[in-house]
Amino acid sequence: MAAPSLNESELRFLRALLRRKVRFMVVGLSAAALQGAPVVTQDVDLWFEDLSDPRLREALREVDGAYVPPTMQNPPLFAGGGVELFDIVLTLHGLGTFAEEWANCVEVSLGRLKLKVLRVDRILASKRAANRAKDRLVIPVLEDALAVSRIAGRRGTTKARKHPVSGK
Repeated sequence: MAAPSLNESELRFLRALLRRKVRFMVVGLSAAALQGAPVVTQDVDLWFEDLSDPRLREALREVDGAYVPPTMQNPPLFAGGGVELFDIVLTLHGLGTFAEEWANCVEVSLGRLKLKVLRVDRILASKRAANRAKDRLVIPVLEDALAVSRIAGRRGTTKARKHPVSGK
């Protein structure tokens, strides 16, 4: 299953982030889907190294989007400019810092874009640590995707680069 299909506005935002070298990674089920896991999600979770990075605001302005800071009732979010599909992730339970996880991401192609994506084994660790009902439902699917990728890797069916699901 593929990640949510992105329209041109959403792709423009990702291109703007990459062009400005904003450090972010795709996480959550959209990251798993980009790596071939058979999951479905309605949004794309992005984890940023620094939400106060002025380059992030520049990228948003380029696509007529805006950053909406958190309030007591609501987390931070993006608005306008076709960026509503993207959710801002502040914390991933059971994982290291952004820098630690960034060092072990895989790079996945989305058309001509190269995105840093959290590995499936790390997504699985986070889902286990969060232990929410919706996470418990998807854990077996992620475990199966990881097992299949490891078996395929042992059979030599993967390319020399890191395998997209296992990261190995």
